[in-house]
Amino acid sequence: MPPKRPPSIAIATAATKRRRGTAIKPIVSMAVSTSVGTSYQDDDGEDSNPLRKEFLQLLSAPQYKGRGVANSALKAHFGDKYTQLVPIINELTRASRLTMSKANGENEVYFSLLSAVEASKMQGLDAHSKLVYQVIESAGNKGIWTVDIRVQTNIPQATLTKIFKQLETRKLIKPIKAVTAKTKKLYMLYDLVPAKEITGGPWYTEGEFDHEFIAELRNFIIMCVRRMNRGKGVSIQQISDKMVQANISRVQLSLEEVRQLVQTLLHDYVIEERGVTDDGMALFVPAKKITTMCEFGWWDVLCKDFHFRGIRFEDDVVLNAHEPHHHS
Repeated sequence: MPPKRPPSIAIATAATKRRRGTAIKPIVSMAVSTSVGTSYQDDDGEDSNPLRKEFLQLLSAPQYKGRGVANSALKAHFGDKYTQLVPIINELTRASRLTMSKANGENEVYFSLLSAVEASKMQGLDAHSKLVYQVIESAGNKGIWTVDIRVQTNIPQATLTKIFKQLETRKLIKPIKAVTAKTKKLYMLYDLVPAKEITGGPWYTEGEFDHEFIAELRNFIIMCVRRMNRGKGVSIQQISDKMVQANISRVQLSLEEVRQLVQTLLHDYVIEERGVTDDGMALFVPAKKITTMCEFGWWDVLCKDFHFRGIRFEDDVVLNAHEPHHHS
């Protein structure tokens, strides 16, 4: 008998024409040529196949959430055992536990694992619905515009609208409005948290810039600067810790977001930077009161040589003749 060839994975992509641009090429079906008829237990129970268990653990890793694991990464990880993944991939695909897609301009295939709950939601979807799901999945937490979905799938708008409604009803995808384009609609997977550049971060509420929330946070920071450490200076880290302790923010703010608030107060000259901690962190204190003009007795102004005088102030700042001055 001639030697048997190792099993191979044949990937069938949607045979659709692209109107413009380079499209993501989602994979709508996978044909596996193998004579092995193996039944695998669901990953909710004890798995008798160690290779399958290792494969599921790899795909379940947090770093692969969203885009999935590249085929090249699978080859590098499993080595000679890579070809033995064929029946496992076949089984998971038939159970709607595995999706595959290609990124823009790439030939690399990415494998994404669906939970048992997600798999049950995928049951009964036709090829077009799965194609739309895979395109949206490839966009990650930044989402994808509806017009881009239409271009990449070549599905008519009327059909797309029905597919969107179906996927939304099953809680597989959700619509998102970006703060930069409120009239347009983005789609992303239902369980993903939108990126900050889409939602505007903590400074936006329901797509609107939240002036009251920011004013409340600014006032709290001013109070921290005035009262903490007897007004001798407070760092951004200390302000951040105090905000968490006081539960002043309805969302958790990162250190960088607290820094942005502090920067607005520096810009308005409500606080100023003075000194550093032992760790090199800047300290902030209440800003000194600023006067934009100097006060003189009226009799000084009447003197003929007034415009030619050099004046020394109480803080030892010297103002030369015709020199503009802003002093504290």
